[in-house]
Amino acid sequence: MPILSTSILKRFDGRRLELLLSLFFLALAVPTAVLIWQAYGQLKWEAYYQYRGMAEELTRRIDESLREHIGEAERRSFADYEFLVLAGDPSANFLQRSPLAAYPVETGPPGVIGYFQVDAEGDFRTPLLPPEGTEPASVGIDAAEYAQRLELADRLRAILRDNRLVSYRPGRLEYRRGGEAGANDDRPVPGGLAESAAAQLPEDSYSQRNFDDVGKYSPGPAAASATIEGNRDDSKAASQMTAPREQENVIGKVADLKLEPAYRDKFMRLEETAHPAAAAQSELRTKRTEQTALPAGVPGDDGLFAADADAGRLRISTFESELDPFEFGLLGSGHFVLFRKVWRDGQRFIQGILIAPDAFIEAAIRDRFEAAALAGMSELIVAYYDDVLRGPISQSAIDRGSREELEGTLLYRGHLSAPLDSLGLIFSIRHLPPGPGTRVLGWVTLLLAAVFLGGFYALHRLARGQLRLARQQQDFVSAVSHELKTPLTSIRMYGEMLKEGWANEDKRQQYYEYIHDESERLTRLISNVLQLASITRNGTKLAMRSVMVSDLMGSVEAKVSSQVERAGFEVVFDRDQRAEGAVVLVDEDCFLQIIINLVDNAAKFSAGAASRKIEIGSRLAGNTRVVFSVRDFGPGVPRNQMKKIFELFYRSENELTRETVGTGIGLAIVHQLTLAMKGSVDVVNQNPGAEFRISFPTGR
Repeated sequence: MPILSTSILKRFDGRRLELLLSLFFLALAVPTAVLIWQAYGQLKWEAYYQYRGMAEELTRRIDESLREHIGEAERRSFADYEFLVLAGDPSANFLQRSPLAAYPVETGPPGVIGYFQVDAEGDFRTPLLPPEGTEPASVGIDAAEYAQRLELADRLRAILRDNRLVSYRPGRLEYRRGGEAGANDDRPVPGGLAESAAAQLPEDSYSQRNFDDVGKYSPGPAAASATIEGNRDDSKAASQMTAPREQENVIGKVADLKLEPAYRDKFMRLEETAHPAAAAQSELRTKRTEQTALPAGVPGDDGLFAADADAGRLRISTFESELDPFEFGLLGSGHFVLFRKVWRDGQRFIQGILIAPDAFIEAAIRDRFEAAALAGMSELIVAYYDDVLRGPISQSAIDRGSREELEGTLLYRGHLSAPLDSLGLIFSIRHLPPGPGTRVLGWVTLLLAAVFLGGFYALHRLARGQLRLARQQQDFVSAVSHELKTPLTSIRMYGEMLKEGWANEDKRQQYYEYIHDESERLTRLISNVLQLASITRNGTKLAMRSVMVSDLMGSVEAKVSSQVERAGFEVVFDRDQRAEGAVVLVDEDCFLQIIINLVDNAAKFSAGAASRKIEIGSRLAGNTRVVFSVRDFGPGVPRNQMKKIFELFYRSENELTRETVGTGIGLAIVHQLTLAMKGSVDVVNQNPGAEFRISFPTGR
């Protein structure tokens, strides 16, 4: 029974059916596609959020590491910036080197170049060098090491000089260069500077506000020039100064990167509240006071310091110092500087650390970034306020063939804690790996697509089949009506003629034969219809038994010979003697019905053939199967219809224009009965005609 009623099917043709199925498919596919797209977007957001969390965690770890270094520097006392300090309790009357006097410089933040101190008069000092007038050998420094220390001190002074942070006064910044052991070279040598260069600088060129401006952000050369302008005493002195220049390690602006966040709305609140721990840490950075003890005295010939003759001890000076938190700045030369202001006896000192930016970024940031899994999918840019210092930092390039949707998108932007809060870490996406559920979602999408397309195709074929079946049923009803009406009309006409006595004795016998043939034809038609009803409703019930091929062929010969001859055809039996003794398991009545239907089909479709002959044969195929054949000499079967002719109600001719009789169920019944008896049926075009072959397995 069709899945759609006949009344519904009548209102549809192929085009309208395809339109209806397409709308149905879209009604299912579009919401499903939207859901999958939303799920994919959610997975992409989760992957983005996961890697953003990794970037935030990496920033936090970098910040914690640097805070430890800053905290260590904060805990240094005022005296640590001298070459010699008192060891432990001042009463011990014992001097030792300051921890900051070590060479090479190893303690401090990554990339540290050296430590320095600028007193209230603008004089530069460093814990690398012993006090003026002290022989290096007396404090355990040989000539080679002293030369290296002096060279590093010169470098520190040069950096501070180039950035207008210290002045150079001939005669006050001179250090004694140590020679070989035992040498006594007391010639004053300017600290790594040519006397002519030092003499060009005015004595009061140093100003405390120079260091006040170090940590302040200058948006460009004009602002930097304005800062310098504020430190000039007059136009003449200003002309002697080096012209201001842009910071050497600034390579661009952050705004030029055009890194727009893909999920701005979702991360707006997160961006505003980023690094709450760092903010809390910044609030804890306050001034502190300490009691500092330093040896007091002046250089002399009797020792490092003049001692108290009565007590035989070093003179110790104790004072209270007030230390500000460290500040951070980027110098015009491109170096980083960490410095603090120390108040002593109403005077302000500057103590600080010069840092090489490349080494600092390499050790503190780049190495940690490249060791993290984050480096495989993102790039890191180091910024100072709105200026790009380094970037992009990334692993080796990934060859993807084409640009990804989120490539170049801002992943995370965070700042370090004070005093390094002017340094920002900007992470951008290079390649966003799929989230943990993306692969599963991809397979589910493919599966759903296959189900939808397969279901649409199957439903389309089924619906078209139902339409075709409905039309064939309508044709069948029309054909059955025609096939029933024709023999009944003939029987009635010849019966009336015999009843009225309108036929003589010779005609009567002819009319009786007509009535008999039409009755046989009507019987076969009804038998086929009943057989079809039985197969459709309850399946085929067969009485299978073993029958010899010779007996089957005998029954066929007796049953169809008269039928074929009355139709005006010659019947030829081709019986293979080897197959005569074979036994097949069949329902004999069903087998005869199969052969009769094939013979009837051959007679109908070869009625206009030049050779009106039908061949019925049997032969042995190998030792396991017996093939029965029915051949006509008509036009044959078109190649594109060889499989369709066994379908129920199928007819190759239009019902209104066809010339052959029949209902389109004969070959369908042949096919179904043959399969029910474990046999097979096929058709082969001969030259001329068509040959239907039915084979059954042999058995006992």
